[in-house]
Amino acid sequence: MTPTRGPAGIRAVCFDVDGTLTDGRICVDDLGRGMRLFDVHDGFAMAWYRDLGGILILCSGKTSDAVAARARELRITHVVQGSRDKVADLTPVLAQLGLAWDELAAIGDDLPELPLMRKCGYAVAVASAAAEVRAAADFVTTRPGGRGAVREALEHILRATGQWAQVLRHYGVEAGTPS
Repeated sequence: MTPTRGPAGIRAVCFDVDGTLTDGRICVDDLGRGMRLFDVHDGFAMAWYRDLGGILILCSGKTSDAVAARARELRITHVVQGSRDKVADLTPVLAQLGLAWDELAAIGDDLPELPLMRKCGYAVAVASAAAEVRAAADFVTTRPGGRGAVREALEHILRATGQWAQVLRHYGVEAGTPS
């Protein structure tokens, strides 16, 4: 992997969905409707990242009403579903946002994320990611996908930018106190 600017230069984060924002399981009911489970801690960190000026992007290989609903709930306006080439599909999104690739972090868990992880400025793998994805990452979470990995990754990025202290202050926590 080529050297990156690290987490401090990141202005936007792109999240894979299945296996990253979820634990990778898809429940299908008798009518064929899929359901995904999202972690509330991940949503908490995503909302704070957005409120502190960061840009959130979802990019999934599948198309799901549940993903669209979660994006609306978290006020994520940049959502790409049904992607077969995440780099190609995100290129116009970054152009629209006026962002360079090195200002983007990508968080993923499986092989389809590798081209994106190699192109972006900071690559994050969840602990439950495929070995090849963990090997390509600049940072690997200790938490698995769908179980707080996104919260951990965003806290890591916000700490690098010095913004995590604002979150802590909001809740009356001293910056030196373990969170």
